[in-house]
Amino acid sequence: MQYTQHQNLVGFIWNIANKLRGPYRPPQYRRVMLPMIVLRRFDLLLSENLKQVLAEKERLAARGISGPALEKALSRIAANGRRQELFNTSGFTFEKLLADPPNIAGNLIAYIQGFSPRARDIFDKFEFEAEIAKLDEANRLYLIIKEFCASELDLSPKTISNLQMGYLFEELVRKFNEQANEEAGDHFTPREVIRLMVQLLFTGEEGIYEKGIYRSIYDPTAGTGGMLSESEKFICGDGQHVGLNPDAHIELFGQEYNPESYAICCSDLLIKDEPINNLIYGDTLGLKDAKNKSNGFVPHDGHPEKKFHYMLSNPPFGVEWKPEEDFVREEYAEQGFNGRFGAGLPRINDGS
Repeated sequence: MQYTQHQNLVGFIWNIANKLRGPYRPPQYRRVMLPMIVLRRFDLLLSENLKQVLAEKERLAARGISGPALEKALSRIAANGRRQELFNTSGFTFEKLLADPPNIAGNLIAYIQGFSPRARDIFDKFEFEAEIAKLDEANRLYLIIKEFCASELDLSPKTISNLQMGYLFEELVRKFNEQANEEAGDHFTPREVIRLMVQLLFTGEEGIYEKGIYRSIYDPTAGTGGMLSESEKFICGDGQHVGLNPDAHIELFGQEYNPESYAICCSDLLIKDEPINNLIYGDTLGLKDAKNKSNGFVPHDGHPEKKFHYMLSNPPFGVEWKPEEDFVREEYAEQGFNGRFGAGLPRINDGS
């Protein structure tokens, strides 16, 4: 995808967002636009093999096959060259949604519920069903879906590769986060800052140039995944810029406790057909006597005793860690340098 095409797509999507004005304030546009971008990309990825997936689901269900075995079989048929699990069994597409305007809200919810578990979890974390109801009430839902079906907005894999689509999504995340500047500190580190951090991190790392080298990168406060993405891009390249070592094998790890940021990060990885199992939804520091929740929230370090080649992070400045104090101080006292906090603890009102 050429730079001009990239910018044209960004501009077209930005114009769609402006049609939300009225029911939404500009800083709120991302609540609709980011999940819609992900949804349309998934829609086009899966459309080619949709009939085969539905037929296989019916055949296997008749044999009493369900759960993980069914999911694995359907994912294999839907894959079309992809490595990560992604399928939909609802039978809907964007075009079918538009063919039934009176029921478009209910059908869209059924469509989302038909996705494979990890993809469905992304839309749950976006809390997108609430936005669907709001869009429908404001008579914007049909309009927005129709705009995403415009010929000028071709997000199909035949036109845009997984990697290019990932970079398009990242650009739009950046723009929407900049627009929502009153919340930006919680969601967004400027790309210029991230790139500087990444360059400093890998300066002098001669081993990174070895052919086929494996390296793991960890961000304990991953946010929307900018540091992980930029690190991978800096090493492997991105089609426009040559990386340090395109033959390197990079594995990304992270943890994030804001559900929307977690959903964005997972979306970016899944769009690029990269694994999302290494990204944990939960509190990195830890909450004493807390339990794992049904929504997947992990109240402690999601990668215990795991070691990584590189770590970089931009923890939220000026945020107190009082809720995590008991857990952190216990680990500090009992484990010292065998734990995560051997170097000491900051003051309680600023975890950075």
